Amino acid sequence: MFPVLVEILIKIAVVFGGLMTAAAYLVLLERRVAAWVQDRRGPNRVGIPLTRIRLFGLGQPLADGVKFMTKEDLLPTHVDKFLFFVAPLAIFVAATAAFAVVPFGSVLPLGVTAPGIERPLSLIIAPGLDVGLIYIAALGSLAVYGVILGGWSSNNKYGFLGGLRASAQLIAYELPVGAGILGVALATGSLRLDAVIAQQAAAGIWNGITQPLGMLVFVVASVAEAGRLPFDLTECEQELVGGYHTEYSGMKLMLFLVAEFLHLTLAAFLIVILYLGGWHFWGLSGAGDTVTWPVALLRIAILAVKVLWVIFCFMIVRWSWPRFRFDQLMGLAWNVMLPLGIVNVVMVAVWIEYGDRMARAIGLSRNLAESLLGWLVLVGVWLVATLVVPASSDNRPRREMAEAPAAAGEEIRA
Repeated sequence: MFPVLVEILIKIAVVFGGLMTAAAYLVLLERRVAAWVQDRRGPNRVGIPLTRIRLFGLGQPLADGVKFMTKEDLLPTHVDKFLFFVAPLAIFVAATAAFAVVPFGSVLPLGVTAPGIERPLSLIIAPGLDVGLIYIAALGSLAVYGVILGGWSSNNKYGFLGGLRASAQLIAYELPVGAGILGVALATGSLRLDAVIAQQAAAGIWNGITQPLGMLVFVVASVAEAGRLPFDLTECEQELVGGYHTEYSGMKLMLFLVAEFLHLTLAAFLIVILYLGGWHFWGLSGAGDTVTWPVALLRIAILAVKVLWVIFCFMIVRWSWPRFRFDQLMGLAWNVMLPLGIVNVVMVAVWIEYGDRMARAIGLSRNLAESLLGWLVLVGVWLVATLVVPASSDNRPRREMAEAPAAAGEEIRA
């Protein structure tokens, strides 16, 4: 038993160390996944230093970290020095601070003494924050400033274009992300992430089953918010050399790259917690707040496996899908994802108001009727998208671009 302040400091140290280690080894995992997809060998040479033991290349993240820390940290003369240093710090701090309200399990049956109270050890850094979802959304908005300031302060045309793209992309996709969060918050009646998991565990059904449309919107928007392929228009090496961090090197560049993988990890945690039941799994994790050590550790393992599976899916998408054009990227946000997010929120609101009567009318249980409604809405949206929306509307910009060179050639010949 120990004071609350010591408990919080220990949690911060453990979570921060775990996140930094996870970010390093997620880079290795992504390189190995890329090699697997492309049918080649990934990094497998670096093992334990000063030995011949390679351990499947598990020493590669250590070598990369040493390289970054010893690499010359250049400071171009044409940059805005203050903003140039603030940008990577802003995005890194926002990415790490968001994990203060993320549950890494349920509780541990270990007595923790608060003033006059003895309680289990909560696996959240700030368990008393009742607006966790709003807190994460606010920090996500602050992270945008790091990307924009990085491009603006570089005084480089590639960095400037990357910052402009980032401001448009991230602001546009914040709205579908908010719609995905709002649907879950309405169904749960709480903004606490642990309450979202508890509600799904108590009901025995995950939000991804009852709100498949909301999950689709949230997953796509989360990938775009994290700046991952096929939505990495802010970096886009073929066009912008690196985008907003073109002028960065050394430790400042490492902060940008680590923040990218922290955003990826946070997006995976949110997808799992909001729509895939968090630490809940039928027949294994239980649903109560009073747990034993085996159940508590099993819940941590279930959550970790789900998060790693979502991250693996993100990596497969990166090495499988081509990059969108920027007009397609923005059109997907404003013309597709945002309307679908609003449709999902309206569906959830209607179900909260009339769900019991609808379930009795069709003679099904509440959970089964809610799931049926969610999938009917998803199928209806798909039919509208494929049968009603003109298929030729997406080809109009491409046709105009193809006709422009021909017209220019005729003018020259004339």
